[in-house]
Amino acid sequence: MRRGFSLLWEPRVLTEVIAPTAVVTIREFFAMRKAWPDDLPGAGGDALVVAGLDGCLDSLSEKDAAAWAESDLKSAVLSFQEHYEGQAALILWLASGRMRIGMDLADEEYFWRIGAGKDSARLPLGRCLWGGAEADVARILVSEERDPDFDGDAYVGLYHPRIS
Repeated sequence: MRRGFSLLWEPRVLTEVIAPTAVVTIREFFAMRKAWPDDLPGAGGDALVVAGLDGCLDSLSEKDAAAWAESDLKSAVLSFQEHYEGQAALILWLASGRMRIGMDLADEEYFWRIGAGKDSARLPLGRCLWGGAEADVARILVSEERDPDFDGDAYVGLYHPRIS
């Protein structure tokens, strides 16, 4: 996780990338856009981990969450990618990601469940964050097993090499 854009929710993987005390808030992330630091706090200076996206999405209506993610959040992610010329990782820490991120099997599109209920509104992550480039999204699997369960405990996040 030294390049690209990831959504991560497994604590044991997080601590391999960064000390939890070095994780920045979403507010700090947006403030950093004014002057991106030369050295990033994670993965030996090659990664930035941001917490708080889930709270932002949950505090907005479905329509406002989609608009904010497509404009403000995506703009900040693109700024990060451009500044570091694709040579650094941006990781959004989503503690509830395992339960809140799903994939519609019919069209293989990922979504974020707004609210905790099974039938709650869905934010289309592919459109909002990846500009529809879901074909490039990969599941992050961490396991000692040779063939880990694609949807089981080994599934710890999502990775996209570069959004546009």
